[in-house]
Amino acid sequence: MDQPMTRQKNSINYIEFNVKDIQQSKAFYQHLGWTFTDFGPAYCEFDSGEIKGGFAQTDDVQSAGGALIILYSDHLEHSLQCVKEAGATIVQDIFSFPGGRRFHFKDLDGYELAIWSL
Repeated sequence: MDQPMTRQKNSINYIEFNVKDIQQSKAFYQHLGWTFTDFGPAYCEFDSGEIKGGFAQTDDVQSAGGALIILYSDHLEHSLQCVKEAGATIVQDIFSFPGGRRFHFKDLDGYELAIWSL
């Protein structure tokens, strides 16, 4: 008798950004405490402590649109200060929403991300 196919959970476990300058991206995200592993001159893996991803160096950076990546911080104001010091553009200052507070920023390649906290 055929067994029914079990449902597999397909969760996000890796995020990849196309960036113009890997060293610049590493310097920016280091302000948020991320660590890095280089895999040649055109690829670097990052580890945020919660999720891993990569920076792929290319001249074709298309940062507009797509999913909003939201990071978590225990210290929202400190995270805001860190991204400002790293050179981010603040898109939305800290605001409240049901369940917490957050802000949005653009990194040096123009990707918009958010950081939230309780």
